Formats: sequence, C-alpha cells, structure tokens
Amino acid sequence: MNELLLPIMIVVFASVFQGTFGIGMKYVKPLTWEAWWVVQSIVAMLLFPLIWALIVVPDLFSVISQSPANEIIGGATMGFLWGIGGIMFGISVGYIGMSLTYGIVMGGCGIAATVIALIQGADTIVPASIPFTILGLVLYALALVVVTIAGLKRDKMLAAAGQELQGIRKGAEFRKGLIIAVVCGLLSSLLFIGFNNTVEIGKVAEAHGAIVRNTALARWVVVLMGALVMNLGYALILLAKNRKVMAEKTGGVGKAIIWAVVTGLLWFAALGTMGQGSAMMGEIGAVIATPIFLALSLIVSNVAAMITGEWKGAGKALNLVFVGVALIVLAAGALSYAGTF
Repeated sequence: MNELLLPIMIVVFASVFQGTFGIGMKYVKPLTWEAWWVVQSIVAMLLFPLIWALIVVPDLFSVISQSPANEIIGGATMGFLWGIGGIMFGISVGYIGMSLTYGIVMGGCGIAATVIALIQGADTIVPASIPFTILGLVLYALALVVVTIAGLKRDKMLAAAGQELQGIRKGAEFRKGLIIAVVCGLLSSLLFIGFNNTVEIGKVAEAHGAIVRNTALARWVVVLMGALVMNLGYALILLAKNRKVMAEKTGGVGKAIIWAVVTGLLWFAALGTMGQGSAMMGEIGAVIATPIFLALSLIVSNVAAMITGEWKGAGKALNLVFVGVALIVLAAGALSYAGTF
C-alpha cells in the first residue's frame, strides 16, 4: 500500500485541476465560442503537452518515431473519437441540462474506461482484488447517481424561485438527450483508453532516459494529436462558416483570451499529472487511476460550484452532495485497496 500512496496522491492532486478547469468556460464572451475554443485547444492539446514532454522526456521525437505504429495510430484515433464525445456533451446539455449530463457522462466515462481496462488486462489481475474493484465501481456509480439527483433537485429549486436555468426538454426529446449523454460518456472514456493502450510508447521513453512518471507525457502527446485534430478542426470549421470572432462588441477580449489560456493549462495539468500517477502504479494504474481521478474531480467541481455560489440556497440538495462525496471516498478506498494485491 505504501508504494501506491504517492501515485494516488498525485492522482488526487490532478483531480483538483480537472475539477476547476471548467470555471474558465464562464468567461468566453465577448469572443465567439469557436474563437475561444481555438485558443484553448492549441494551449491544452498542443503547446502545453509538447513543451512539458520536451522538458522531461529526452529525445521526444526519437521516442515517438521509434514507438510501435499501432500504438501511435490507435492512441491518436482514440483521442479523435474522444473529441466527438466532447462536442456531444454540449448538445446533451441543451436537451437534459447540465447536472444530469455531467453525472451520466462522468459515470459512463469512468466505468467504461475501468471495465475495458479490466478486460484488456484480465490475465494480469489478481483474482482476490476483483471483489474490491467491483465494490469500488458500484460505490462510484452510486455516488454519481446521488450527485446527479442533487443537481436536479437544485435545478427544481432554482426554477421554483424563478431563476434562469439551462433548458430541459420533455418527452421524446428528453429521451434523445439521455441517449446522447450515454454515448458521450462512452466516447469520453476513449481518451483514457487511448492512454492506457500506449504502454510501449512509455517503455521507449524510459529506454531513452525518462523516469517512469514522466513517460506519461510522451504518451499524452501521441493521444492528443488526434484530440487536437478533432477539436481544432471543428472550431475552425465553425469560424469559417460563421465568419465571426466576436460575439459581442464589448470590451474584455484580453480577459477572455487569458481565461482560454488558463483553462487550457489547467485541463492538461490534470491529464498530465493523472498520467504520471497512473504510470507509477504500473499495470493496476489502468484500472484504478481513471475512476479515482474522475470521481474526485466531481467532488472538486461541486466544491468549486459552492464557492462560486451555484449551490446557494440549495438546502437539502446540498446534503445529497455530501452523501455523494462520502460514497466517492469509500469507492476510492476500495479501488486503492484492490491495487495492493
């Protein structure tokens, strides 16, 4: 367990970045979303990962050129498909609201990534650890349901108070939104699956002199190649179609750009740091790092929402958040213990 303590703490640290990066998305205007996203994507998926990797991975480009082609193509493809999931997230919000979308996507992503990792690494998993892994996943899923219900209750209270809410549709359109959210969660898991399937790239980086935790940076550079193509490409297409960089003719362009940069830095700080912790865990990292990371990120994001006033006056709904936090702590403990076998 002592050997897992440091990497788990690194994953916990990464969840702070993951849970707070979204704050910057409140400061898009006066830019159009696509103009803001171009800046954020370049920082998050190209500049920051590449600079960080060049600093800590000796001969980075040699590492990539000497890595197995199937891992490079596969990792980049997973990153590209994850980008489609990111776009679907925004669509789902328009149908079923932020709270329900976030809960479904986070739950689907974490569980799918973990189950696939279990299947792929079935021959290396110690049987005695399986009950604790399953327990952790069940508690994790339950926690996400509880937090989602809390969000829905908060939305109802805000609606009763006459405050503005993200629109939630009814009937067939609501069911359509649920389907989109589920698919989004599955696609979102591909970012982590892509990372988990670039182990040989990490070994090549280690052979070139990178320490174990920093091999994750070479792996992320490859996976994010595909993610950049999807995200940047989509934003540029929208820019060309709409021919607008400014959504509003007001001041604050510099502030919006700064927030785009900060958001990009925090986003990859989360992935880069989480990858370091996962790499240090060895084979079990593919199974336990992602669910711990996503679950704790949900805690942090809700804490950030409380600090920024989003849960003000939520009453009993806030108590459910605390129940969800307790379940997530238990889930993280079960998954961590599973890695000791």
